[in-house]
Formats: sequence, C-alpha cells, structure tokens
Amino acid sequence: MAILEVRGIKKHFGRIRAVDGVDFRTRDGELFAVLGLSGSGKSTLMRLVAGLEQPTEGDILLDGKSVVGIPPRHRNVAMVFQSYALYPHMTVRDNITFPLRARKVPREKWAEKLDWVTAMLGIGPLLDRRPTRLSGGEKQKVALARALVRDPELFIFDEPLSALDALVRNTARAELRELQRRTGITTLYVTHDQLEALGLGDRVAVMRGGRVHQIDTPADLHARPADTFVARFIGNPPMNLIERDAQVLGIRPEHLLPAAAAHVADPGLRLQLRISHLEFLGEHWVAYGFDESGQSKERIVARLSQERGEFGALVGQVADFVAERRNIKIFDKQSGRLVGQV
Repeated sequence: MAILEVRGIKKHFGRIRAVDGVDFRTRDGELFAVLGLSGSGKSTLMRLVAGLEQPTEGDILLDGKSVVGIPPRHRNVAMVFQSYALYPHMTVRDNITFPLRARKVPREKWAEKLDWVTAMLGIGPLLDRRPTRLSGGEKQKVALARALVRDPELFIFDEPLSALDALVRNTARAELRELQRRTGITTLYVTHDQLEALGLGDRVAVMRGGRVHQIDTPADLHARPADTFVARFIGNPPMNLIERDAQVLGIRPEHLLPAAAAHVADPGLRLQLRISHLEFLGEHWVAYGFDESGQSKERIVARLSQERGEFGALVGQVADFVAERRNIKIFDKQSGRLVGQV
C-alpha cells in the first residue's frame, strides 16, 4: 500500500496547458477517482503519475519519495488501460505471468502468484485460451490479474470499463470495487463517467481545463458542489441554476417538488413551470419545463417520485413547484463559487 502525493504539477505542450497546477494527496489504500470530460487533463495527469510523461513543473511523490524522472518500469505502479493491451499471440496464462518474466521473478514463484490471482478473480478455466476467445468482461479480469501479480504499490486505471456494454459494466464495477477493497492497493481511477467515479471512488477530483475544481467524497460533491461547474457536472439530471441579481440559485431536481403535493415548511423558492415533457424512469419521473414567472430563461428539471405520475396529464400546462429553503445553494454570479444557502 502507498500514499500518492501530487504537488503543483503542470504539463504544458507549447501554449496548451494540459495540466495546470494540480495538488492532491491520496490516503493509504484509497480509491481516488479523477473525473473530467475529454480535454480536461485527466489522462495527461494519469500519464504523469505513471511516468509516461515528464512534468513541466511540480513533483510527484510515492510514499514520500519523488518519482519524477524515474522510468515507468522502475516505478512499482501497475496500469490497466481502456483497451486492456493483452498480447493476442499469448495464452491467458502467459499474459498474466509476463510481468513476472520481465521483472526476472524466479520461475518457482510464478505458480503461487498465478494460483492466487486466478482464484481471486475466478479465471482459472481461462488460462489456456487466447484473448480473441474472451469476452470483454473476461479480458478485463485478465488485465487486472496481470497487474496484480506485480504486487504494485499503486494501481492506475485508465477508463477500464468504457469498452464494456452497460450490463457487463455494472457487474464489473461492483467486482472492481470489491477487488480494490480486498487488496487494499491505493488506486488512481481516471474516467469521464460520473456514475463510475461516484460509485467507485472514496473521494473524487473533478477536473476541467487542466485544473481541479473540487476534491470531495461522492456525497459531498452532490450535496455541496464548490462551484457552478461541479453543480452542473455532478448529478443526473444536474442541478438547476437560476440567476437572480448578483447570485445564482442552485436546486437539485429531486428537491423541486410539486406545490400541490408537497408539504414544505419553509419554502425558499416558488416556480411556475410549463411542462414540456416527462420521462418515466422506473422509480421516478423526470419533468422538463420552462418558468412562466420569468425567474429563469433556462429549462428547469424536476425529479418526481413514481406515485406522482398523474402529472403526465399536465404536459403543456403550467404547474406550481416549490423548494425547501435549506436545499437551495447560492453561488456568486461572477466567480461561480459556492457562497452559502438561501
């Protein structure tokens, strides 16, 4: 197990500031997720930690020792890529033991490590197959096994589930979280998918434009976004933002309730929404509409519990909605930073 520390790290490609002053420190055995859209700098940050790129400025430490300038093969770091990067001409057995051969681990220790990792991941029956005969989920497990046999201090995952279909991805996410907890290996998990980041991460760093906007637990990112970017990025549907003078009011869709059915003791916001359409999503409905009272020109989203399905009859009509004062965030209009609650 290890602690990864990134201090003021920057990586510039000419005028492009791919990573522009990132600081964070993981905890021992933590799964630390880095979440961002394409071009946010998350993949460049991952490559800097792995040693595939050298920083323009700043330092990267593993258990208090700088690893800047140390080649990737000399860092005890294991990576699992989106493509899995399995050798197609090798069997599963040879793919898994390849790192042991490369690091000149005595052959008599190979069987012990192979038995341990195949039992943990349940891939013993696959050892004599080649990657072309494996499903996406099986390839992912083989890639994990190959990384685990190295006994790494740090795991780096680069969107390892994005190549899987939705059903397999859900299962793989749960298995990956359980595996990380059992091994206790500190893990840096890079993804553009907020469901993966929030579902897997002990803490999540939200990136945009080479900078980190907020590092927090998934629950705190959702409940207390640091700025309007995080508020819009985290949540499905995302937070509603309503401009009001020099401030922006933020309200989560699940906290915007139909006035006719809600019992709100201390309302901080009232809206009259003309419902444009509704989506039925099993346990709840999502209503989309525009504010007729003129408080917002943006489309407003409300998430309704299933028993409120009768609102489907109101498509095209105006309905009153209300939000509890304690659930409304206030952001500074100029900086976008969270300043408090209503």
